[in-house]
Amino acid sequence: MRMITFFLVGLTVHVVFFISIFDIYFTSPLVHGMTPQFIPLVPPASRLVLVVADGLRADSLFMFLSNGSSTVPYLRSVIEDMGTWGVSHTRVPTESRPGHVALIAGFYEDVSAVAKGWKENPVEFDSVFNESRHTWCWGSPDILPMFAKGASGDHVYTHTYPAQEEDFASTDASRLDSWVFTQVKAFFNSAKSNSSLRASVREDKNIFFLHLLGIDTNGHAHRPMSKEYLDNIVLVDSGVAELVSMVEEFFDYDGRTAYVFTSDHGMTNWGSHGAGHPSETLTPLVVWGAGVNKAHIVTEPQQYTDGYLKDWKLEHLQRVDVNQADIAPLMASLIGVPIPVNSVGVLPLLYLNNSEQFKAESMYTNAIQILEQFKTKMSQRKETTLSFLFTPYQPLTESKQAEFIHKARILIQLEKYDDAVSLCQSLISRSLEGLVYYHTYDRFFLGCSVVLGFVGWTSYVILVILKTHASLNRHPNLTKQIPSRSLAWLCICVAAVITVFLLIQRSPFTYYIYCLLPVPVWYSVLKEFGTITDVIHSAPSLPIWKCMGYFVLVAFGIELLVVSFFHRAMLTVGLAVLSLWPLLSGLFGKAKMRSVSWFLGCLCLAAFPMMPVVGREPNMHLVICAGLLTLFTSACFLWSSRQKTSLHLGDKQQFVTQMLHVAVCAYVPSLTHASLQQKQGLPLLNQVISWSTLASSIFVPLLSSTRLFHRLLSIFLSLTSTYLLLSTGLEALFPPVLSWLMFVWINIEQEALLSQGVSSRQELSVIDFSANIDITRVRQLKLDDIRRSYFFVFFIITAFFGTGNIASINSFDPASVYCFLTVFNPFIMGGLMMWKVIIPFIIVMCTFETIQVATQLSSRSLFLIVLVISDLMALHFFFLVQDYGSWLDIGTSISHYVIVMSMTIFLMLLSVVTHILTSKRLILWRKTKMHFP
Repeated sequence: MRMITFFLVGLTVHVVFFISIFDIYFTSPLVHGMTPQFIPLVPPASRLVLVVADGLRADSLFMFLSNGSSTVPYLRSVIEDMGTWGVSHTRVPTESRPGHVALIAGFYEDVSAVAKGWKENPVEFDSVFNESRHTWCWGSPDILPMFAKGASGDHVYTHTYPAQEEDFASTDASRLDSWVFTQVKAFFNSAKSNSSLRASVREDKNIFFLHLLGIDTNGHAHRPMSKEYLDNIVLVDSGVAELVSMVEEFFDYDGRTAYVFTSDHGMTNWGSHGAGHPSETLTPLVVWGAGVNKAHIVTEPQQYTDGYLKDWKLEHLQRVDVNQADIAPLMASLIGVPIPVNSVGVLPLLYLNNSEQFKAESMYTNAIQILEQFKTKMSQRKETTLSFLFTPYQPLTESKQAEFIHKARILIQLEKYDDAVSLCQSLISRSLEGLVYYHTYDRFFLGCSVVLGFVGWTSYVILVILKTHASLNRHPNLTKQIPSRSLAWLCICVAAVITVFLLIQRSPFTYYIYCLLPVPVWYSVLKEFGTITDVIHSAPSLPIWKCMGYFVLVAFGIELLVVSFFHRAMLTVGLAVLSLWPLLSGLFGKAKMRSVSWFLGCLCLAAFPMMPVVGREPNMHLVICAGLLTLFTSACFLWSSRQKTSLHLGDKQQFVTQMLHVAVCAYVPSLTHASLQQKQGLPLLNQVISWSTLASSIFVPLLSSTRLFHRLLSIFLSLTSTYLLLSTGLEALFPPVLSWLMFVWINIEQEALLSQGVSSRQELSVIDFSANIDITRVRQLKLDDIRRSYFFVFFIITAFFGTGNIASINSFDPASVYCFLTVFNPFIMGGLMMWKVIIPFIIVMCTFETIQVATQLSSRSLFLIVLVISDLMALHFFFLVQDYGSWLDIGTSISHYVIVMSMTIFLMLLSVVTHILTSKRLILWRKTKMHFP
């Protein structure tokens, strides 16, 4: 197999492994075909007003200011006198769309929607809006259309402002909320004079939805503790007070209106959201009006131990916490519409002010609605599983379902409402557990298939390395123990059996890929049975203790990298150990200056994983310092190179231009930050400079000399310019420090190879990337190359976590992209922040490519070892996913697995990019022909 074929096969296999985690853990939980369930009693309210303050934290609403006053005097009076309050607990991801889906549809966002950026649900779903008679919505164009799109009929009416209004650089983002209140006021005024509209508005089962985005926008732009954020909350409170007065007046104070005030998610102190920090998951909930309990005074200590009651001075009022999805059945119960058929929310009875019969009937309806989902899920699973393989959920078999339903009806008829409610809650609990059981029914089976393919692929790559590069004792008589034709027929038969099995079970198409992929992979492994026997027979002649030592070190090193995903400080420990490498390997005595530089570079880089991950305030002075450090190190590199090889005039001009460009890019973020602080918007000139820098960052290095050192320096300057524009503080210092260490690494690897007597040392400024490779000087792999490959993987991981990134959405500060745009656009902003993450990767990758040339080794040889190390890490995380029980732990390990697999795929693709960057001729692979089994 030629290398290009091997590359394509490897890329395909890894893409399958990458997609598998989404198919196993991120499939849609939604089912269809259930019958809507009605509460057979008159509802307490005719209409409902839902107000969602986007990005409002619970403590921001309930807390008192330093002067002892409340930021929300009206809502505070509602809590004290008229309604019931509590904390709504959201789930990860704490984003606007998933939050609104939980509130209005009653289920936690279909995780497969992540593939569409949480913008659109791949599967249609029911909602309270859909079940209402009419719903009028005002607010953001990012939220409202999805509920109108999913509604049956045309009874959901949306009114949105232009998307361009969602500008983080706006002089006053609270105008978004003012727009909503103004439009609602105009709507009711219009209804007074429009008879047909008035008739529609006065019908029952109507919902009025106000989505207020100003608080979220101000939180992103100015942080949640800022004056702008708090002032926006004050504006919302006064707007709600005016809204209630207007609504009550319009309906002649009939007392048939229910009000729900809440938030979709919170926000961290540094102005981001998406993860599971309490500041993001704890949101306020205030409910009042028709059918809602009034404030309940308590004298005994409440069950909550989080300390918030005392901080908010609400110890004397009953606090009723709910899960965010519970709000949907609450709203449905208040106005008498069916609970959304996909809802998994549990009706919070403590919010209801109604008869015990109404509460019992409502809870019974809630239980039947969730049980219907369970029955549909069970039926679907039963139809796609062979009868002798199907294992039903024992706590809720068909007989037990009938028993629960019959007993609940009897209890309600006997007016034993408390017992009926308790029984229905038990039925809901079992139904929800059963839904999870059937949703994850095939997870173990698919996981085993993927692991089998993973182990087979890794084994094959190891065999390729051994057969191509190890000096094995060949035993021709053993290589034909498994006839190739017999093995092929065996694999065909296995594949046929698997295919028939999946066909009978009517499995999805992706199941065929996951289950059949291990067959050709293991066929390739078993074909190399001769290589396996050669390894076994060559073992006695190998330096066993040295091999075992390398094996233990690599195993320990991989485990350290895995642990670093959970504890970034482990990278600091690893860098401290790496700093001692020249001393432990004996290189210190042969290259003292380079060894000292390596030691200092590792220690400086070791400081970054210890820095705060998130929550750092912008510090543009550090960005300027990073620019000056980049200029200083570049000048030093050029000065040291000039002593050995003179620069051509064209190269001098390009480097001077690039260094001036770095100086400009170091200053642009400060100008942009100052302009935004003064609420003058994003300067057009800064935006032009930023986008032109981004567009040219890949192409400018191609204009530089093809000599190794000059090309690397040009890449470093070009990428650093873009990185500075995407920086807000300390992370801007990372690329200069990383590049310094990378240049030292190249030099010290040459010294290491020289000490082994492999080659003579060439100056980096002399080596030409575009020159033809002398095939006679390309060497085979050695044990020390395992260390080089490990160093590369270690620096790749450090390049990700060292800049403050973690496997969490809220570790990315939107302020990083303000030099490019300030109007909210999740895909462009996400793309820019992704490029910021990738830049250190490219620096490390180019360095690794240089080391391969400088150490006279084929680029593909080291890449195979890198592939094995990264695959072992991914496999480690895959096993962790299988072991964890809680969704939070599973989600963390899944995100880590996705990161490692993304890195592996990215490195395979980036290997092509680095060839382009390091050679003026667009060649993908060097001219050395290397054949694979």
